[in-house]
Amino acid sequence: MTDVLRRGRASLAFSFFAQGVAFALLVTRIPAVQGRFGVSDALLPVFLAAVPVLAGIGSTTTEQLVKRLRPSRLLRWSQPVVLLSLLGVGAGDRVAELAVALAAFGLAVGVLDASMNMLGVSLQRTYGRSIMLGFHAVYSLGGIVGASLAWAGAHWHLALWVSYLPVVAVLLPGVLVGSRWYVDADSAAAPDKAGGEAGGEGGGTVVFRLLLPLCLVMTFAYIGDSTVSNWSAKYLQDTLGGSEQLATVPYNVYMVTTLLGRAIGDTGVRRFGAVAVVRVGALVAALGFAVVAVAPGPWVGMLGFTLLGLGLCVLVPQTFAAAGRLFPGASDKAVARLNIFNYVGFLVGSPLVGALGDAWSYRGAMLVPMALVLVTSVCAGSFAPRPDRYGGGHERPRTADVGRGSNGL
Repeated sequence: MTDVLRRGRASLAFSFFAQGVAFALLVTRIPAVQGRFGVSDALLPVFLAAVPVLAGIGSTTTEQLVKRLRPSRLLRWSQPVVLLSLLGVGAGDRVAELAVALAAFGLAVGVLDASMNMLGVSLQRTYGRSIMLGFHAVYSLGGIVGASLAWAGAHWHLALWVSYLPVVAVLLPGVLVGSRWYVDADSAAAPDKAGGEAGGEGGGTVVFRLLLPLCLVMTFAYIGDSTVSNWSAKYLQDTLGGSEQLATVPYNVYMVTTLLGRAIGDTGVRRFGAVAVVRVGALVAALGFAVVAVAPGPWVGMLGFTLLGLGLCVLVPQTFAAAGRLFPGASDKAVARLNIFNYVGFLVGSPLVGALGDAWSYRGAMLVPMALVLVTSVCAGSFAPRPDRYGGGHERPRTADVGRGSNGL
């Protein structure tokens, strides 16, 4: 049983890593993609908005698909589609081909994100302790690797397909082989899921009223994240007077501190509880936005972005974990529905800050995500463990789930 869990955890971690690499390779080369396909500045936002919209559709579809298919099977086939779509973006040369590749990428990413976090939530429940932050830490590591590879491709003026092909050639076999060891929580066989777990709110259904606080946290966390990813360079250069070279640093700092925060976050959850970790994370993130808003120069602004990485990094993984605790009899459906608000936050965040910056000031615009992140501290009570059949609200390993890996073990 221990070997099954270890293989399942390692293979899922590699899936998170591969997705971090793939997503970073796409978003950090947007200017090169625009130049290759001749996409106008007016048309580019349409392409960029279409990806999260289609991802939301993919996540919604996943909620229905898991009624018939295991999340491991959805992840096994959606991740290769994401990687091949990335290669399609690099290999095409017409706008229609770009549209098809990005459409496939968006739909597959929605399925992939939902199923990947479903498996993470169920595996954490089987472990009986916090491990979700570790998975997202590996995703952050993949993002750093992908961004570094993208920088190298841009530095050496490599064609997009030359940058993407070796990465896909390495990751694609890896995720296909690793998918043999994904570990599902089979709701049809697990006794506490088949009959509904005592103390589980909603039983086998998801009550949206109860999920709403977590949906708000997910949305606000991604508004904060998209603010950093889309506006940190411009803000440091135009508002704080940093050089063009220095303006590339804040996002890298943010990614590194996100990785560090997630790497140690599970230990914090085990020792102090999810509520305390989420509340402290929200307060640190709000402080980061405040420092960025009042920074007199680029180096103080850099400190603010560092705090943002440390604060925001815990919110998303713990939100998925909390959804699994809130609806133990319907965790897959809860995760799929919650995952939609990932894309809502991503869609709202960047235009919101841009519109406020143009109409008011970019310093003032930074106060809006600060206020939204502070709201998450009010919702922190939703992250408390729910009493289960064992009493005390602590999760325990469930051997009925452990043996039901996607490879039939």
